[in-house]
Amino acid sequence: MITATGLELRAGSRILLADTTLRIQPGDRIGLVGRNGAGKTTTLKVLAGEGEPYAGDVRHGSELGYLPQDPREGDLSVTAKDRVLSARGLDTLLRDMEKAQSAMSELVDDNARDKAVRRYGRLEERFAALGGYAAESEAARICANLGLADRVLTQSLRTLSGGQRRRVELARILFAASEAGAGGRSDTILLLDEPTNHLDADSINWLRGFLKAHEGGLVVISHDVELLAEVVNKVWFLDATRGELDHYNMTWQRYLDARATDEKRRRRERANAEKKASALQQQAAKLGAKATKAVAAKNMARRAEQMLANLDETRQADKVAKIKFPAPAPCGKTPLTAEGLSKSYGSLEIFTGVDLAIDRGSKVVVLGLNGAGKTTLLRLLGGMETADTGQTVAGHGLRLGYYAQEHETLDHDATVWENIRHLAPDTGAQELRNLLGSFLFTGEQLEQPAGTLSGGEKTRLALAGLVSSAANVLLLDEPTNNLDPASRAQVLDALRSYTGAVVLVTHDPGAVEALEPERVILLPDGTEDHWSSDYLELVQLA
Repeated sequence: MITATGLELRAGSRILLADTTLRIQPGDRIGLVGRNGAGKTTTLKVLAGEGEPYAGDVRHGSELGYLPQDPREGDLSVTAKDRVLSARGLDTLLRDMEKAQSAMSELVDDNARDKAVRRYGRLEERFAALGGYAAESEAARICANLGLADRVLTQSLRTLSGGQRRRVELARILFAASEAGAGGRSDTILLLDEPTNHLDADSINWLRGFLKAHEGGLVVISHDVELLAEVVNKVWFLDATRGELDHYNMTWQRYLDARATDEKRRRRERANAEKKASALQQQAAKLGAKATKAVAAKNMARRAEQMLANLDETRQADKVAKIKFPAPAPCGKTPLTAEGLSKSYGSLEIFTGVDLAIDRGSKVVVLGLNGAGKTTLLRLLGGMETADTGQTVAGHGLRLGYYAQEHETLDHDATVWENIRHLAPDTGAQELRNLLGSFLFTGEQLEQPAGTLSGGEKTRLALAGLVSSAANVLLLDEPTNNLDPASRAQVLDALRSYTGAVVLVTHDPGAVEALEPERVILLPDGTEDHWSSDYLELVQLA
């Protein structure tokens, strides 16, 4: 169980949540919703004990599994398998068992060998208590269902893409919470921030089933409406404009219906009250002109004010960032070319011999299974990494704009203002302030460190940097991740209207349809083909 009392959360002086009591119990499957920047990620972080509230107290009564939007693993030299097994301490036990086994076969002294045998027995007994080899098998099954192939599990985290590392962290959390094996903890409370990011369609379907069957508590932030509809049995709506969290003890669809009904009622009541208050105010004005009726006039005016003050507030329409990609700077016919690109991490070959030419205004989609090297290819094109062989050649007038799915283009220690100044050093200060305002960054938010922003806010800031760049070739890696539906629609509209060249990596079919690509690059082979609708069904799978 998690219990929070008197909880207050702030972003600068802005109150996100005020004097709130929360409780998460086994069997609760809660969808935490609200617009981008409302404070959902901050709330989850504080509930997980990874952040401090402005006021109030959070107490944990059971094990937690917390998946942040941008997990920062510690030791990147460990293998993916060991990282997952570490959730139950099995990684250390297995290594110790291997050492004891080697000692048993290598030691000559009988006493030392007997000591090694006893040590191995104790380790194996502990290993069995934690589920033993059945737990190892369960971990492998979870990894496979999240799209982590056996070969990936043997690699160090350092060699994995950001999406793969995130899936390793999700696998680790779900393995800890799995019922299989004696070490599993079905009462684990899961706190998951956008868990479907970087997952293909099959993995998302499996995850929905896992979460629906989970007996411990769950709080999930997600823009995957199908996941919310299938999994959650309660909804928390975070309204940062009021600093309140509305509780709906119902399924997702019933919540949507209840919200719509509440809003209709509030609008109807407000319209009726405003009509009556207006009539009272008019009557008060007439009576106020007569000295003998002054008291009655004041009473009428006071009554009109009370009628309006006692009304429930109608929900204001959420502000939406006005996203429009830049007018591309003039360039030659082929502003970017890649010749014979290959990339390996140690003995693992990601891809080899990739050639492509990005013509002025061309639209290209990069497809491939998770781990095929899509993000790596974009990083090579953007100069963020160096190819093992081959080269990228900048054509006449090339101006690159790179959007990274892990927000690597942002300095997380710098403020919003410092980031935009760095991304657009030649743009005037007032023009940049206007730009940030159109992306919903105003006032003291400009002095907020980028690392404290929500995933959606980081996406908006990175996109604002692109807008100010006058780029004629955009490299976009999952640009719709972490965005609410309204902001996602803005990005899709921007894609439709942009006249420069785009190289797009995405799991979002809507983004591909908006782009209307002419070509597709299939990794790891680097095969190039003309785009056809037959490829669309591969987008979610890839």
